[in-house]
Amino acid sequence: MKTIKILLVIFILLLSGCQKKELHPDPIDDNYRVFYEIFVGSFSDSNNDGIGDLRGIINRLDYLNDGDINSNESLGIQGIWLTPIFKSPSYHKYDAIDYYTIDPQFGTIDDLIELIRECHERNILLILDLAINHTSSQSEWFKEFQLAHQKNDKQNKYYDYYVYKQKGENIKNKTFCELLNTNEEYECNFSYDMPELNFDNEEVRKEVLQVAEYYLNLGIDGFRFDAAKYIYHSDNPNSTDFWDWYTDEIRKIKKDVYLVSEVWSGENEINQYVKDMNCFNFAMSGAEGRIALAAKGNNINNYTSYVSAYQNRLKNINPEAMPIPFISNHDMDRCSGYLNIMNNQAYMASNLYLLSPGSPFIYYGEEIGMKGTRGNSNTDANRRLGMLWGDGDSISNPEGSDFNDNKQVNGTVKDQLENENSLLNHYKKLISFRNSYPFIARGTYEQVNLNNENVGGFKITYNNEIHYLIHNNSTKTVTLNELEYKELIDYIGIDKAIYNNGQLVIGPYTSIIIK
Repeated sequence: MKTIKILLVIFILLLSGCQKKELHPDPIDDNYRVFYEIFVGSFSDSNNDGIGDLRGIINRLDYLNDGDINSNESLGIQGIWLTPIFKSPSYHKYDAIDYYTIDPQFGTIDDLIELIRECHERNILLILDLAINHTSSQSEWFKEFQLAHQKNDKQNKYYDYYVYKQKGENIKNKTFCELLNTNEEYECNFSYDMPELNFDNEEVRKEVLQVAEYYLNLGIDGFRFDAAKYIYHSDNPNSTDFWDWYTDEIRKIKKDVYLVSEVWSGENEINQYVKDMNCFNFAMSGAEGRIALAAKGNNINNYTSYVSAYQNRLKNINPEAMPIPFISNHDMDRCSGYLNIMNNQAYMASNLYLLSPGSPFIYYGEEIGMKGTRGNSNTDANRRLGMLWGDGDSISNPEGSDFNDNKQVNGTVKDQLENENSLLNHYKKLISFRNSYPFIARGTYEQVNLNNENVGGFKITYNNEIHYLIHNNSTKTVTLNELEYKELIDYIGIDKAIYNNGQLVIGPYTSIIIK
């Protein structure tokens, strides 16, 4: 009997040793989250073929969020956006052959299910990139469409699945390609091998809704919609009518679904889509965007007035809408090409947009200052280079890239984890800082102008409390006198802040919270 008890104790100890580490609850239970965009094929490689995959992402989850909101060991993100993972002939996968099959380069449906489960254990929302305005020309839908037209078989279900016209028919603002062995042409605005679906066909609408339902039923938390304004090319009224219908139907399936769309345009056009879903704020992004200009020391009041006014405009259109700020994404030059780490501009830029309302998006590698530009080669592959882990990960740069690796001067993840003052460790502290103060993401912002071109911020109202968020975007320490604020709550940046007897001293590239 004694031997049995000893064996039982040993078994229990062994079992407990195999269990996962304890995950600590994350208080964030809404959609006001920091997201992390992963270009799947360039993130982390699990099988040594040089191509990133879902298993690679699973292996790196502890880097993104280790499940302990208080650990300060991981980046601390609460959402992941995966660029397309569906079977596709291209490296970027924005031309799906089959929406229901995971591209074999990236893994299997079981890998996706495991990733969903692992994300949810860490309170990470997982959203998929859904490009539905076109498919690949290798899709069975398009093959059936083409065959139906070649046979003039109008009874074929797929005869009207794609937009087509007769040769010689003049249609403005659209591009058409020859439909082989017919007297017709199909719409192909992005490329000859990306035919445009016909959303006047109710069967097509049902088809793309079934795709969304399939992944929501698997546990996916939402979608990023690619090229939303091109559902009907150069036709916003019909495109927005489609999204009215589509988003309503999706919310019937999952009420709290996370939806965000790409409408790469000016605010007047973007705002036509905000009534249905969140939209990325392109005015904030890029080398000449609001974030970069302020981070480079331009008048901070131009930035703060815009942020508060933009939030107000969104709420007037859709009270549920959130600002979605970002600096760059997979279609843009990486921000470390115009925001220098050594002179602290990259630190200031991260403060500006991660300490702002809504749900900001980080592009993978931004947190370590990765570089990548389209350049003279005119290829987006140079913007989607392999993540610099520094630990032997076999990830390679995507096909078509020719970026000079010698330009990657900011180090790897491994390098920066060992440097207390690295950009990566700043991002970790900054996201933790944001999460510690719920009003930053959720409050109502009102500009505070301190009559200083480099020091300004916001009065933030949330749950009947008022706080002030102030930025110093200059290279100098600034002293402000005779302020009405009574208590310095916290600060973050490359320096510190002190408040004493009505005098506030803010170090360079530093942001503070006052109550």
